[in-house]
Amino acid sequence: MDLVPALEEPPNRTLDQPLKSVLGPATAKVMAEHLGLHSVGDLLHHYPRRYEERGQLTHLADLPMDEHVTVVAQVADARLHSFASAKAPRGKGQRLEVTITDGSGRLQLVFFGHGVHKPHKELLPGTRAMFAGKVSVFNRRLQLAHPAYELLHGADDDAAETVETWAGALIPIYPATAKLESWKIGKALQTVLPSAQDAVDPLPGPLRAGRGLVPLPEALLKIHRPHTKADIADARARLKWDEAFVLQVALARRRHAESLLPAVPRRPAPDGLLAVFDERLPFTLTDGQRKVSKEIFDDLATEHPMHRLLQGEVGSGKTLVALRAMLAVVDAGGQAAMLAPTEVLAQQHHRSIVEMMGELAEGGMLGGADDATKVVLLTGSMGAAARRQALLDLVTGEAGIVIGTHALIEDKVQFHDLGLVVVDEQHRFGVEQRDALRGKGKQPPHLLVMTATPIPRTVAMTVFGDLETSVLDQLPAGRSPIASHVVPAADKPHFLARAWERVREEVEGGHQAYVVCPRIGDEDDDPKNPENPENPENPENPKKASAAKSPEDEAEKRPPLAVLDIADRLGRGPLRGLKVEILHGRMPPDDKDAVMRRFAAGETDVLVATTVIEVGVNVPNATAMVIMDADRFGVSQLHQLRGRVGRGSAPGLCLLVTEMPEASAARQRLNAVAATLDGFELSRIDLEQRREGDVLGQAQSGARTSLRVLAVIEDEEIIAEAREEAVAVVAADPGLDRMPGLRTALDALVDDEREQYLEKG
Repeated sequence: MDLVPALEEPPNRTLDQPLKSVLGPATAKVMAEHLGLHSVGDLLHHYPRRYEERGQLTHLADLPMDEHVTVVAQVADARLHSFASAKAPRGKGQRLEVTITDGSGRLQLVFFGHGVHKPHKELLPGTRAMFAGKVSVFNRRLQLAHPAYELLHGADDDAAETVETWAGALIPIYPATAKLESWKIGKALQTVLPSAQDAVDPLPGPLRAGRGLVPLPEALLKIHRPHTKADIADARARLKWDEAFVLQVALARRRHAESLLPAVPRRPAPDGLLAVFDERLPFTLTDGQRKVSKEIFDDLATEHPMHRLLQGEVGSGKTLVALRAMLAVVDAGGQAAMLAPTEVLAQQHHRSIVEMMGELAEGGMLGGADDATKVVLLTGSMGAAARRQALLDLVTGEAGIVIGTHALIEDKVQFHDLGLVVVDEQHRFGVEQRDALRGKGKQPPHLLVMTATPIPRTVAMTVFGDLETSVLDQLPAGRSPIASHVVPAADKPHFLARAWERVREEVEGGHQAYVVCPRIGDEDDDPKNPENPENPENPENPKKASAAKSPEDEAEKRPPLAVLDIADRLGRGPLRGLKVEILHGRMPPDDKDAVMRRFAAGETDVLVATTVIEVGVNVPNATAMVIMDADRFGVSQLHQLRGRVGRGSAPGLCLLVTEMPEASAARQRLNAVAATLDGFELSRIDLEQRREGDVLGQAQSGARTSLRVLAVIEDEEIIAEAREEAVAVVAADPGLDRMPGLRTALDALVDDEREQYLEKG
């Protein structure tokens, strides 16, 4: 199929018109500040969240707590009460209570003071209206306090504006804010909808025709003013394709540009460092490790930079695979750098790589093997002398392997010949940081991205869309199963007491335990601390999931439990007599390293820590983990933390402590984690609970998500097909010179910075 049509008309500029010139400054200001909508085109792409059928009422029993909702319902009853108050001591205060119904459930509305007069006249029994407000609980009943409302008149009413706006049988309900209700957004759309005719289609004509998709102007009309459910289906099918295709074109262009870059092929010497290392391994590689290593070595041997994503289950041996790739590059005369997200993890990687390599890591030292290289650590808080030596080893080429944190990116760091960059735990790095490190090679170095959070295929195609993917799904022999249980501390306090008994039993059996808390607990605890799971920037923040919390949940109101408090409480209480130590990110690096070394050596019984132990920490003798306030962590994060136990021959135990009530969404999330050890299954559960924007990492890019109708889990087929189509289009016309409509859509999706960001690897 010929995907490159003749030159299209240049895009019409009416969609770029600022909203303030069309809607008036006050409405435009609210739309810009609260919804991120600035132009006519932005508003046309602000799609309804759902539709209510005229004559049918919203199911009130399912309303989420603490969320701003829009409902269509009928007034059942309205009562005006007078009461005395500080402002009206003689009983002149007024409260209007209106009960609305969907025919089965009920919801109370309450208005006070001067706000009662208008609703008292208009909200008479039998009246239908749209109501918008925040759901709260008063006297154990759901209510909306001072909701905004819009009466729904019948077709025979003379309220022409309402009839025109809601002429269809289906009423669109828009993502709204307290400052701008859904129906006001609907009325604003009524004003700009004629401009939909000017929308230039980003999809090539043959593609659209071949898939039976409606033109873009028709799709916009149908999504905002549908007459039937078939209209909505047509519109959504078309708009999903737009989103998938434009996104995949952005990624395909990125891949195309990368494929043109030169790189130095790095082939390991047949009897070099890698061969010697492999001979000395005390175990055999799994089939998975062999297969993935071959994929990596094949990439390293080419004259274009490798771009590969290595993902695998917790404990599947990714570090070993990455180390073999680094040794291959050192063999070929280059250097390899591993970028880790935290100092604790950088130190842990350095320690485990030096241990794995033995005398092969002692290049230039007395007793080092003939083939040895030097493995150096570089972090921001190293002493000046050690840092100077590390920098010198890198620039002279004495060090073949460097492991470090963001300190590797600084201008002062120069390499002799950087051949491979390994990025561990990619979701914690901005693209700029990774690109800055890659820029230190004479030619673009090869790139290997490791992520320990398994990713469903479509998400990998979307988020890491320009990377080839390798999956390690086989655990090394000798790993033990991990039993996981939810401990409901509020409902059953004796379960928590039993949890501490279990920790004592593990220690008495010669093993060790972790206790993980969400917070450090010193006075200036920073909500933006990357260790805090509730940091708004943390992509794992469970509050980003759609599940709303009830204001009755006291567990939500108190601050999260903290390392310093819990360690103190355990040392004086249930774990008295055991050797308890603490570990968190704000400790001096030497102290952190000393604590980890003592724990690894078995000198400490229990380590109370923040999420600094989440990835890469490997202490096979640690068999138990208690996660306090487990509901404050995301699903993938809990799975990662749990992966720290069960790494030896003794079975592992993970206890998820929570005060959330049994029926809450948070408890269901924890039950899901306890029920399976399959990271791919958990990542699907996690993604189903998140908004698509979080899946695409909007938390890191700061941009609003570009996905409004496409769901990365459900729309697997569309994404895969769009990727194929995008590859064909970019191969035929890399600059999209003959497709200005597609270029315009691409510009709207990604400015240059966002396109860099989308690449994510």
